[in-house]
Amino acid sequence: MENRLINIETNRLILSPLQQQHWPLFLRLHTEAQIVALCFDVPPQDIIRQKFNARLKPWTPDSDNWLGLVVADRATGAEFGVTGLQLQDGVAEVGYLFLPEFYGKGYAAESLQGLIDWATDTQQINRYQALVTEGNAASEKVLTKCGFALQSIIANAHCIGGNYFSDHIYRLDAG
Repeated sequence: MENRLINIETNRLILSPLQQQHWPLFLRLHTEAQIVALCFDVPPQDIIRQKFNARLKPWTPDSDNWLGLVVADRATGAEFGVTGLQLQDGVAEVGYLFLPEFYGKGYAAESLQGLIDWATDTQQINRYQALVTEGNAASEKVLTKCGFALQSIIANAHCIGGNYFSDHIYRLDAG
């Protein structure tokens, strides 16, 4: 399925393929301290650009690349986040980032549930995984709201800001 044909709608949101004009949003989502504090150290801009360009590639269930989707408000068209998935060995890793001014409104859970519903219904994907950095309670709440359960913890998995954090691995078997 070609990315440009993907259009996922929920009660309040539209998820549509990431395109070149979304670079400023993508860059902000990967460089603003409040957003990335519990995700990763801010990478150099050329690495962010590579990540962005990789998400512009056509996605199919057989591809190794991420399906990158922009999250927008259905009523206003305002774009305020990204979500997506990468399928490997029958398991879709999901992820999402949102602008801080849109935190606490339920958009992350609504967009994630919309993505999972679409992937399960149209792509026959039934196994999902998400990785959350220790201490990111808001993201863990989003995952549990969408039916994910903590599967494992990998101690001291990566370093953010000079401190080591554990990774919390969440799983969902849908359908």
